[in-house]
Amino acid sequence: MSDLGNPVVSTDGRQVAFRVEKASVERNIYESIWYVQNLDGHSPPLRIGEGGEPLREYATGMVLPSPAVWSTDGRWIYYRARFDGRVSVWRAATDGSQAREVVKDAADVRDFVLGKEGKTLLYSVGATRDAVLAAERSEYEQGVRIDESVMLAGGLYRSGRIDGRPATQRFLGDWFSTGPLLARVPDRWKIVDVSTTATRDASASEVPSVAPTAVDLPWILPAPTKLVPHPRDTRTALVLPAQDTEPGMLQPLTSTLAVLSDKRSPGLVRCIDARCRHQTIGDLQWRAESDEVLFTTTDYERARAQSIYRWNVVTGTVQAIVLSDGLVSGSQRHWDVPCAVSASTLVCIAAEADRPPRLEAIDIDSGARRILFEPNKGLEADMAATAPARMIRWQDAQGREFTGQFFEAKSSGHPPPLFVTFYTCQGFLRGGLGDEWPLASLAEQGISALCINALPGFRLDYVDRHDQGRAAVESVVALLAADGTVDPGRVGMGGLSFGSEVTLWTLMHSDVVKAASVGSISPTPSYYLLNSLREAFRTNLRLMWQLGAPDETPGRWREISPAFQLDRIRAPILFQLPEQEYRMLLDYALPMLRRNQGDLYVFPEEAHIKFQPRHKLAAYERNLDWFRYWLQAYEDADPAKAGQYRIWRQMHPQGSGSMDRGRIHEEN
Repeated sequence: MSDLGNPVVSTDGRQVAFRVEKASVERNIYESIWYVQNLDGHSPPLRIGEGGEPLREYATGMVLPSPAVWSTDGRWIYYRARFDGRVSVWRAATDGSQAREVVKDAADVRDFVLGKEGKTLLYSVGATRDAVLAAERSEYEQGVRIDESVMLAGGLYRSGRIDGRPATQRFLGDWFSTGPLLARVPDRWKIVDVSTTATRDASASEVPSVAPTAVDLPWILPAPTKLVPHPRDTRTALVLPAQDTEPGMLQPLTSTLAVLSDKRSPGLVRCIDARCRHQTIGDLQWRAESDEVLFTTTDYERARAQSIYRWNVVTGTVQAIVLSDGLVSGSQRHWDVPCAVSASTLVCIAAEADRPPRLEAIDIDSGARRILFEPNKGLEADMAATAPARMIRWQDAQGREFTGQFFEAKSSGHPPPLFVTFYTCQGFLRGGLGDEWPLASLAEQGISALCINALPGFRLDYVDRHDQGRAAVESVVALLAADGTVDPGRVGMGGLSFGSEVTLWTLMHSDVVKAASVGSISPTPSYYLLNSLREAFRTNLRLMWQLGAPDETPGRWREISPAFQLDRIRAPILFQLPEQEYRMLLDYALPMLRRNQGDLYVFPEEAHIKFQPRHKLAAYERNLDWFRYWLQAYEDADPAKAGQYRIWRQMHPQGSGSMDRGRIHEEN
């Protein structure tokens, strides 16, 4: 399939530039292409230049938003791209006639700004690529000094893939954000003539001004979660946290919208309409040539569907532009990236659970929607025919309401098995967060699949935060089993990140799940030990997990960590972990392997979310095989898979809760 992203409207409002990303399993990379299309939609998009392999966040592996910049005359777009091992700035003619590299620097480009007249381009760099390689070689030869920045769990030398090559990583932030060696080298700005590529260092007066942040605002204001200055005057649009923080929550569940007339003044104009108060507001931007702020909300009662509104800050009126059933933003991958905007039109990436991403133009005044580009129509038709999704809503025993997207398998005379994944289910669902579990393929093969949304907000108490997942799974299985929709004796579960933790927690406190698969870790003593040099880690762990060192809070560790709850875990577990994390779950994974209750695979050079196409395909196929084996007693006849089935046949659930695989085989 094709992923779409980074739409940006031309200065005259007549065209949009956007990028298409596709996986190449053969080359084991993602390829991207830049296109330009007229907003009238009368002609197909024009391919204007290659975008290289998409740039990614180092820690998560997710593609970074990378919008292009239009020249004022509309003849060119400029964009960052990685080719031949270097990140530079390219420009492509919007008529498709040429594309060439504008910046050729010894260091990778971190950011860039087009000069006012379009004749020059300012860009920033850090350490040179040769300096980074030399620092890596020096550590290799002289030994790595262990300090709080070293990723002990990820390997010491070139254990991650950064900007397209194996590279040594370092912690940069207060949690798990990472980057390459020498990432802390300060920005150095340069100026290049776009016609001749002649380059010089920028003077202090030529360096672009830094975008305002919360610290630039009057101190008596509550700290905004987002702020967007008006492009032509002193007003600033703000998203402020609502004053409705529930006890035990890290932050307020909802937000309010306001405009500051001048950043030196504490006076606010607040939006008093219900549609911009006590809402989850993901992004906002000013509408060109107007007094309107466009903002996007997320509706948790409708399975996190997004809607876009416009607020006139002078009249106070609020009007809906689009009420979607899924995602409507500037990226299928980043729900908080705004759509592209002109004076009259929004250009968005729209997607629903079973409808792949497409490019849409939305009239701001009327809300009329037009499809500009729909590269995934074949996949959409296939899913509609074989595994359409529907939103379901239910309550647990405490009255908490959950939502999810349900891909129902066709019945063959007996209620089918059920697979569930838990965390977040926005946009087009390839497999829940991280795209590890092919939901539509499971349904196509006779296993109904459900992606469950976590409750909104972050609960500080670990037990409360994770037990909501157990309650959600148990209650939805009871609901679907009551009318024969699923077989409650054949339920599988999988998750990544928070979803992995909830999966393990459910296995420890319920017998509802008969087979599981996880892509991340749960807290263990090794997890603490390998990160314990970092004070920020210890502080966050105590705040959000209520954990100190194992000898400081032994009772809490016994309550939370699967390493101390192995006797309560009965289901077989498939572990498919990135290299930089797997060492932190060996406390419980290895004992499970020893007692033939687990199977562990580790993917080299992978981040928190796997991104190499071959790795993702392998994880998809193995998860499909795993749940078909345990929930349907099915084995693929492919000779290449004989080894995995030989291992799985030696495995068995522990204690009670085991399945009669002979009976399942007869039913199938």
